[in-house]
Amino acid sequence: MFNSDKQRERASAKQKVRERINAGFDRSKYKYIPEEKPLNYCDDNITQTVGIYVRVSTDDVRQTTSYELQKKYYEDFVQKHPNWKLYKIYADEGISGTSTTKREAFNEMIADAKAHKIDLIITKSVSRFARNVRDFLGAIRDLADLKPAVGVFFESEAIHSLNEDSQMALTFQSTMAEEESHTRSRSMESSLRMRLDNGLPLTPPLLGYLQNADGKLIINPDEKNTVKLAFYMYLYGYSTQQIADAFIALEKASYKGNTTKWTPTGIVQILRNERHCGDVLTRKTYTPNYRDHKKAKNVKNRPQSMYYDHHEAIVSRDDYIAVQHLLDNMKYGNKSIMPKLRVIDSGLLKGFVVINPRWAGFKEVDYFEACKTVYDPSEVPVDEAEIQIEVQAGDFDLRGFEIARSEFFETTRSPNVCFNHKQLKFSTACVRKFNKNNYVELLINPISRKFAIRPTTKDNRNAVEFSKPQAGKMFPKEIPCAAFGDTVYFLFGWNIDYKYRILGSLYEKDGEIAYIFDVKDSEAYFKPYVLSTEGTTEDGKPIVQPLMPSGKRIRAIPEAWANNFGKEFYVHEKSLTELERQSEEDWMLRLEGKIVSSGEQCHVTSFAELKAFIQEELKGINMEEAKNAREYGNAI
Repeated sequence: MFNSDKQRERASAKQKVRERINAGFDRSKYKYIPEEKPLNYCDDNITQTVGIYVRVSTDDVRQTTSYELQKKYYEDFVQKHPNWKLYKIYADEGISGTSTTKREAFNEMIADAKAHKIDLIITKSVSRFARNVRDFLGAIRDLADLKPAVGVFFESEAIHSLNEDSQMALTFQSTMAEEESHTRSRSMESSLRMRLDNGLPLTPPLLGYLQNADGKLIINPDEKNTVKLAFYMYLYGYSTQQIADAFIALEKASYKGNTTKWTPTGIVQILRNERHCGDVLTRKTYTPNYRDHKKAKNVKNRPQSMYYDHHEAIVSRDDYIAVQHLLDNMKYGNKSIMPKLRVIDSGLLKGFVVINPRWAGFKEVDYFEACKTVYDPSEVPVDEAEIQIEVQAGDFDLRGFEIARSEFFETTRSPNVCFNHKQLKFSTACVRKFNKNNYVELLINPISRKFAIRPTTKDNRNAVEFSKPQAGKMFPKEIPCAAFGDTVYFLFGWNIDYKYRILGSLYEKDGEIAYIFDVKDSEAYFKPYVLSTEGTTEDGKPIVQPLMPSGKRIRAIPEAWANNFGKEFYVHEKSLTELERQSEEDWMLRLEGKIVSSGEQCHVTSFAELKAFIQEELKGINMEEAKNAREYGNAI
């Protein structure tokens, strides 16, 4: 019944509309007012101040011809329109159209339009104006929003941006221009890859070298000693600033011919370039986004090619490698020391490798290899699970009983060390056990997965300050380890997003003391995240959110603790007994250990040879005067 009433109401309403339409109206009282015809912006009858925009994407000679022809053509084009006045030709030469960032003439033109200096912009095509859809449409709409609006006429497409029907066409054309640029970028990437795979690396201008008719690098005799001096001075102990001062005083020329603008950064660029030892590494940088052409360091983002002995070397490969070690460690505070691995070959710390948290030159394999050198092939650290237990008649049979782990009862005030990716810190209980000895050596055994510290003196080059006095007591000090952080996390099998805490065991006898931390019993602290109920992100990925809004971390114990309370009684007793039975030689903690080489031994140029060459090259200049001249120049 209700639906029938609704149907009748709708039918009645429709009938009334029909009656109104058919009834008509008095046309004598009606007047039609037409719209004004849209302006023809290329009409000679309209007075306009015109700006011309031309662009070529490279500075090749052939492109220069195109550039000049475009300018001449549009000068004539404007002259054919009597009411047009040419304000300026804005020209970008050798600039890509995928971004407006470095297009000075383009940006100047937009600024002049906004200042009402020009009424109309004329350019050859959409692709000349911009190859980036976002930049293109943004500029067009900004110009259209001006009062009065400024239009752009694209001659090739015969499109004026202020015409009502131009938007769809311009959007399509700009998309095609951007895709053309993208296709060209992919084609260049493919061509470069084929070139590199066929042994034809690109060879940009390089200090110390020339290119012969075949495009191969040959030593430039006028610049050879400049490169050699930089390497030799750095190996000898000079800083990059001192080398730069010396080059300025000697009027050494860069590959660009500059003799006065040497900087530490410029010196580092020489020292980091593997081409000086005869090798070539390609694709050190890459362009992540073809739209903005910004370069980024290539860290396995794109394939690379390495060519060994590609050309004659100026410095030996060993000298080059040694300089790289020095530079890597310099970033973390080491000054002019060649890092050497030292492994303890006997005693309680047998197999431990002395480490320095500022060392960045060694890889994980170097520490493993150093540790292995002190073990016989058959000598492997015994796993607790492999210890055989025998119970004699008359003894208490305590098989199945466990010695409770102290971790279940100790608090954060226990002797421990906390690691995160960038730093480590010992607990107060730990540092105070060392009394006023606030310098320690750090050691690591990657095979047994143990970490250790022992006291040392400040003059030890591997000394680390791990505590500081305050009000007569010692308190922990954070130890930066950014250089070593990645390595230690890898050696211990840790997640770089987590923090770790390891309780230590104190070993003390006859005035010798050390803490040993078993990484297998380390606790992890992490920030947990849960899946959100809000669905997924725009790209389809699940949304996660912190489990604890405060940002606090959750403590996680090792998996091995899950099914037991502690160590099996006899395993615990056996380990203590064996420790007590150790001889004086077995117990020794202060052993210096032996130096082990990492990989192939570097045969670095001797100090005598370095000194002789440097003295010959620096003859006639005073380094102190060179420094003063630089400081005076900076002051004025």
